[in-house]
Amino acid sequence: MTILLAAEAVEKRYGGQGVFAKGPSKTVLRGVSLSVRDGESVALLGASGSGKSTLARLMLGLERPDGGTVRCLGRPIDAMDAAGRRTFRRTVQAVFQDPLGAVNPRHRIGRIIAEPLRHLTGLDARERAARVAELLRLVGLAPEDADRLPGSMSGGQVQRVCIARALAPEPRLILLDEAVSNLDLVLQLQILDLLAGLRDRLGTAFLFITHDVRLVRRFCDRVAVLHDGGLVEDRPVGPSFAFDHPAARALLDAMLPAAPSPALRDRSAESRTAP
Repeated sequence: MTILLAAEAVEKRYGGQGVFAKGPSKTVLRGVSLSVRDGESVALLGASGSGKSTLARLMLGLERPDGGTVRCLGRPIDAMDAAGRRTFRRTVQAVFQDPLGAVNPRHRIGRIIAEPLRHLTGLDARERAARVAELLRLVGLAPEDADRLPGSMSGGQVQRVCIARALAPEPRLILLDEAVSNLDLVLQLQILDLLAGLRDRLGTAFLFITHDVRLVRRFCDRVAVLHDGGLVEDRPVGPSFAFDHPAARALLDAMLPAAPSPALRDRSAESRTAP
């Protein structure tokens, strides 16, 4: 399978540079290598502060690494010309954590979804409108929603809009940076089931950045674990899986059970009936 996007031994440091910088620089990523192939669903798992979002920004070309290389389809993204950047943006799209913060509240839904179509495709206005209607249906919304403003929709609906916008130029990979973490569990599962269906139907690959092991088990077939700026695990996801690294095992241990244990239910019942 083709490697769509790859970070190769990337490093990132913040602070401690320039005339007005104070204190030593902090290394956020140290020699991290991670790739996503055609059709894969790869999880990047880690606790807060592990460097997940920094790696996401590097892989999207929003920041430059201080060491190492990020490649799209084998080409370093830092060395791409205008045509290469356009190919990169058509190949890789992203959905972020805060849906309402990711859209212009003054623009109607149809314009929001059509934005990448205007910049990355040769579709005319009528073709863009037809594509927007198709995308709205694809993510479980109605074509008539194109005339609504984001403020008239729920957070889950706006996140579906963001997914439709990401799908608009037919990318081969979508990076999801904590894209469901602001939603309740029911909506999280609905969105992940939607994305899984799109993956089966369209062959889209996903890089799913999260701190929630439960969602990894439901959505991904491979998991990489980031801890303190370094990659400490990279293994398949099966019906049951275990980690070797202590920090990765701690993420599993911290996962809440799907239902309380019988002993916990008994103690809870006793406390309710106690005088």
